[in-house]
Amino acid sequence: MDRITRSQVAEFVAENSMDALPEDAAFEHFAGYLVTATHYSDTFASDEIHVGQGGDCGIDTIGIIVNGCLVSDAQEVDDLLETNRYLEVTLVFSQSTRSSNFDAQKMGGFGFGVADFVSEDPSLPRNDALEEKRAIWDRLLDLSTNFSKGNPDCYLYYVTTGRWMEDAALIARRDAAVRDLEALNLFGSVHYTCVDAERLQQFYRDSRNAIQTTITFETRVVLPEFEDVEQAFLGLLPAPQFLRLVENDNEEILASVFFDNVRHWQEWNRVNNAMRETLEDPSMRDYFPLLNNGVTIVARRITSTGNRYLVEDYQVVNGCQTSFVLHELRDMLGDSVQVPVRLIETEDVRVRNAIIKATNTQTPVSDEHLVALLDFPRRLEAFFPTYDDRKKLYYERRARQYGGTEGIEKVRVITMRDLVRAFASMFLGLPHRTTRNYKTLLSQIGKSIFGAGHRLEPYYVAAYAHYRLEYLFRSQALRPDLKPARYHLLMAYRYLAGEATLPSQLNGSEVERLSNRLMATLWDDDEFRVLFEAAAAIVREVAQGDMHRDNIRTEPFTVRLLASLQAGSSQLPALEVST
Repeated sequence: MDRITRSQVAEFVAENSMDALPEDAAFEHFAGYLVTATHYSDTFASDEIHVGQGGDCGIDTIGIIVNGCLVSDAQEVDDLLETNRYLEVTLVFSQSTRSSNFDAQKMGGFGFGVADFVSEDPSLPRNDALEEKRAIWDRLLDLSTNFSKGNPDCYLYYVTTGRWMEDAALIARRDAAVRDLEALNLFGSVHYTCVDAERLQQFYRDSRNAIQTTITFETRVVLPEFEDVEQAFLGLLPAPQFLRLVENDNEEILASVFFDNVRHWQEWNRVNNAMRETLEDPSMRDYFPLLNNGVTIVARRITSTGNRYLVEDYQVVNGCQTSFVLHELRDMLGDSVQVPVRLIETEDVRVRNAIIKATNTQTPVSDEHLVALLDFPRRLEAFFPTYDDRKKLYYERRARQYGGTEGIEKVRVITMRDLVRAFASMFLGLPHRTTRNYKTLLSQIGKSIFGAGHRLEPYYVAAYAHYRLEYLFRSQALRPDLKPARYHLLMAYRYLAGEATLPSQLNGSEVERLSNRLMATLWDDDEFRVLFEAAAAIVREVAQGDMHRDNIRTEPFTVRLLASLQAGSSQLPALEVST
């Protein structure tokens, strides 16, 4: 392994607290994370995709991306279908080795392993992690009539630390694997990429940068100066240039740039169908800028050189429907289709939120929902790092927000998805809804979650408990078969820490005092471990040996666990590891 790659791997291992992993396994996590990040721009943990542990079909990682979300449970597929009314699927497989050689036999074996993974009649043994991914794939096939753009796209990445030289024998082996997978008639497209050290290093650099795109913006006017706005432009972007802002290099939608847009893609409703009809009609598509309200983009930085504009760390705050329609019809769009665009550079949160609120008035959006999506995350972002040293956490409001920030362990960065799940488990008693019926949790944004008057301390507690628990899994202090119960462990932790009763409201001094008591236990390097081990023992006792997610992630299991915790038995099962 060359020095640059070795340095990058070491940095990745340190930032993700993977020191306990063997070098080969750490490299699998490193490579798998990077190739998956080329398709999924939000922050995620590499253990969400890692399956390489024997019985893995020669596959190290599997990322299943559905409607722009990285899916870890089959039930999430149903939730996404219910929410979006369609399924758009990408599968990302990786196999990596620290060797400097591309091995034709291993390349072929990797392709065979992927084919076996999707086969109706598999022949290779499978570990539990692989079985979990297979359950997601099976559920997708059950719902395949809802594939909006045809069959899933399949990407294979074979990674080494050598140099790819376009060797004819290796290309033949790669292409044969692609043909075998295409012959299954399961995929819309199959791509097999051989990644060498140079390309892997570039993937790493890209993963640490906020999203940025260069566009050619010729037809524009500069708007007058506004207070707290560095610069703003109004103009027309040719559709191919606009799509550079909302798609990645694989021509997949960049879901993370729509985080500040209060409405997700509404599929083919009346308005979107009318937009499609305009674009599909050659006699009408040139009138598109006259018939469309346009797209508003807010960026933290815009740098211009002539007509070329580098747009960094940006959000499409209005125009999600337009963006998705253009994405869906991109194959028929040329430069003659012009998109009305407002491009604004500002770092002022007040201005940013005012723009979002003002440009999202087409249909009713409650003030509570806007506050929850815009103001509350900003407060969390400012609050989490106020604690000293090892107590610091970082709430990520924007994709890759802390990707290039030196000195921040990535394991201390928590996303909205993980925070909502952890908070709902610890303070709402809903661990079974963290993956199953997750949509019902999101419907509580602005109400029981991210409420306008809520104290911030319980959210920090939930985030820190999540961070501590994941550390125990990474260090193997807790066995991996407990991972399906991770959110039940968070709920149990609060009870075992002596906080069985919650205040009726989350906006007063009582909840602050309760949170401070929980913080003290979580900050204690011995006490947090003892409490989580005790929680694990109780979860095992209630599960009666069945740790499968179909048993654990259900409301009846939550009810039984609560009954056991509330009973307060003094005869707990033995702890799993010594302290």
